[in-house]
Amino acid sequence: MDATEIFKKVRKIEIKTRGLSNQIFSGEYHSVFKGRGMSFSEVREYQYGDDIRNIDWNVTARMNHPYIKVFEEERELTVMLLIDVSGSNDFGSQSQLKAEMITEIAAVLAFSAIHNNDKVGVIFFSDKIEKFIPPKKGANHILRIIRELIDFKRSSNKTNITEALKYFTNVQKKKCTAFIISDFMDSGFSDAMKIAGNKHDLIAIRAMDEREKELPKVGFVRMKDAETGQRVWVDTSNNAVRTHYRKWFEQKEKNLNDILKRSGVDIAVVKTGEDYVKPLMTLFKQRGSKRS
Repeated sequence: MDATEIFKKVRKIEIKTRGLSNQIFSGEYHSVFKGRGMSFSEVREYQYGDDIRNIDWNVTARMNHPYIKVFEEERELTVMLLIDVSGSNDFGSQSQLKAEMITEIAAVLAFSAIHNNDKVGVIFFSDKIEKFIPPKKGANHILRIIRELIDFKRSSNKTNITEALKYFTNVQKKKCTAFIISDFMDSGFSDAMKIAGNKHDLIAIRAMDEREKELPKVGFVRMKDAETGQRVWVDTSNNAVRTHYRKWFEQKEKNLNDILKRSGVDIAVVKTGEDYVKPLMTLFKQRGSKRS
């Protein structure tokens, strides 16, 4: 893809996602993703009913009168986007690929973050850490992230969510809000998810395509695993084959939901060919109701 094409795509995604962020998400985002704590603001004279634990003893000693520390919410957040760039996301039976939808969602979240003066960082992962962009503020930083998403050349097609979560917990020392955006075509990441979920405010956004739920009845089809490259012939007209696949998929769904529940991680499921605004807004509102 040449520079002109990249610029056009970046501009198109910027216009669409910045508009969605400004019109829809920013208010929800601000109310749901609070600041990381309280910061010292000033001191004032003690008043009846104040918490004595906030007395500033140094100022009190100097003034011969009790003074207390006043705190205010630290609004600024660090938002991390953990983005799955593995081969399985190069699939979509509807109007777009999972990878294209992931790019748009990442852009919406990033613009929502900078609209609230938060820092945004990104980890691109396959079965290894493909790229780490440290958290920064500003529109130019977001546009760089979108450019990377559009024209990213991964070095591996496989997925290792454990590796991504371990790297994230090691590189991000302070508590932050993090979105892991993936199709979750992986297993064995339960422990890493729990550790990351305990340390950070972690949210899962699962990208999927309706065709992944069950096999269409179209006779013999040669299928290729996007991550391993393995090719197999599958008789999709065989009821037993389709039933076996559907049960396998349902079990993977159950396992993922169990992992997220045990880890205390909220999830939004977004599907190619469908509006992703509704599931994201539902997620935000559910989180808002939990906090209120």
